[in-house]
Amino acid sequence: MELTATILDLDLDIFGIAVEDVGKTVELIKAKGGKVTREPGPVKGGSTVIAFIEDPDGYKFELLERGPTPEPLCQVMLRVGDLDRSINFYEKAFGMELLRKRDNPNYKYTIAMMGYGPEDKNAVLELTYNYGVTEYDKGNAYAQIAIGTDDVYRTAEAVKFFGGKVTREPGPLPGISTKITACLDPDGWKTVFVDNIDFLKELE
Repeated sequence: MELTATILDLDLDIFGIAVEDVGKTVELIKAKGGKVTREPGPVKGGSTVIAFIEDPDGYKFELLERGPTPEPLCQVMLRVGDLDRSINFYEKAFGMELLRKRDNPNYKYTIAMMGYGPEDKNAVLELTYNYGVTEYDKGNAYAQIAIGTDDVYRTAEAVKFFGGKVTREPGPLPGISTKITACLDPDGWKTVFVDNIDFLKELE
């Protein structure tokens, strides 16, 4: 089963965007009337300069200071209740790789970066475990993450085999014939897998 790292649809609370100068970007956002909820500074327990902003609908963006990158949309963060369980699921069911894992006991959280290629060239999932928190209220704003796949039928089989819940059996969407399947991870986060060839046809 071959999956790609195309993230097609992002409707959730926090995702990261890489910029070369977080301070300058924040000043521009302020000048345009944007809301800054965390001023630029190093991440807790690390050295990467970050800031948090919100769009007019209240969606949170994390700005991360990095050098030039071909993919500015760099990460999507999901909070999970059991990090090892989630790592295993995304490795086995989604075919992702654990790119790095970091524990920060001073601030009581552990993160795991999951993806289909290096962080500096691909969008990745940041799985965040906060000590002692096993469940989250997901609200009603989050929709889904979409990932391209070469075979939605085999993808659905893999998701089921490794403990995920398929919420839409694989097959074409009415009206446009693009084949998809939808599933939930062990924490209830929804992902839609889209047939790569069908999706490219939609762009024609």
